[in-house]
Amino acid sequence: MSGRSGRRRHFNRNAENWQEGGKKQAERGQGAGPRFDKSKGVLHERPKWSAPRVPNEPIPNPDCPLCGKPIRELATAITDKNSGQPVHFDCIIETITEREILGDGDVVAYIGGGRFGIVHYNESNDRRGFEIKKILEWEDQNIRAPWRKNLADRFSTT
Repeated sequence: MSGRSGRRRHFNRNAENWQEGGKKQAERGQGAGPRFDKSKGVLHERPKWSAPRVPNEPIPNPDCPLCGKPIRELATAITDKNSGQPVHFDCIIETITEREILGDGDVVAYIGGGRFGIVHYNESNDRRGFEIKKILEWEDQNIRAPWRKNLADRFSTT
């Protein structure tokens, strides 16, 4: 057969076939099956969601071990390699800039995952074309600083 009439015979949905077909599929593990099965009992109530409790104490403002000034935005801090304490993001950039020899078009940039890199831009006006010359591991990705966990607990409980 050709056309639409040939396809219609596959969808014979009388009441008995429709219910039996659904049960057979559910027994075989196919298809979604019914949402509520009377033979399995009643639906269970979920516990009511309650908002997590946020600590009442303010977010601490520790001093940066590199510059000695307080860190006002702890969320933007990076863990110090040696002490494990939070450090200003800009202090790390300055420290790397002083230690490394930078050429024309080279910049120290954060490249993610606790890593910084010496990035060379081909043209000073166009930031699309660049090359990472050197990668500097600053934070260990496998170790989470205790100060960071304390801060994260204030924003997310999952």
